[in-house]
Amino acid sequence: MNTTAKHEPCSYLPILTDFDLYLFNEGRHHKIYEKLGAHLTTVNGVKGAYFAVWAPCAERVSVVGNFNQWDGSMHHMRPLGSSGVWEIFIPNVSQGDLYKYEIRSSSGEVFLKADPYAFYSELRPGTASVVYDIDNFKWNDDEWICQRDCCNMFEKPMSIYEVHLGSWARVPEEMDRYLTYREFADKLVEYVKDMKYTHIELLPVA
Repeated sequence: MNTTAKHEPCSYLPILTDFDLYLFNEGRHHKIYEKLGAHLTTVNGVKGAYFAVWAPCAERVSVVGNFNQWDGSMHHMRPLGSSGVWEIFIPNVSQGDLYKYEIRSSSGEVFLKADPYAFYSELRPGTASVVYDIDNFKWNDDEWICQRDCCNMFEKPMSIYEVHLGSWARVPEEMDRYLTYREFADKLVEYVKDMKYTHIELLPVA
């Protein structure tokens, strides 16, 4: 049984405020990642996930995933005025669920898109976004943060290594696949330190 059927998503009020939309449309919402994308939350005592995406030219947008059998007729998102933002709260969605946005264009074409604000994504060959609570991530950089706060970084020398992760390294023995971010973290940091660079600049990874 599909547990999402116990609650009607359209009965939940929007979570984005008019002020959020005002700042977003002006290009001044500096924490829009806290609003767009998929966010696990509880609304009126019901646990689920809130989804929001900017699709200004869409005729219809739905959330599809393993929680609704990838059926675009089940969870239609609602447009928030003329902002171009579509949103919906879906009960009983949980961490680890896969999802995409099913978008219908004004010409009638229907296609699936991954979430540009997703906190987690499938590894190749999968292309779905993954519902994930980023607050669950455990950082282990307390020592570095303390050192950073105790020093004036602007008075230290800087040498930046610019890198494109898609072409920097592959795994030839595994069909020339890309490295995962965790694999990059080990290999790239070791290389950069060996070459005496102080900083890493990542080319666009989106």
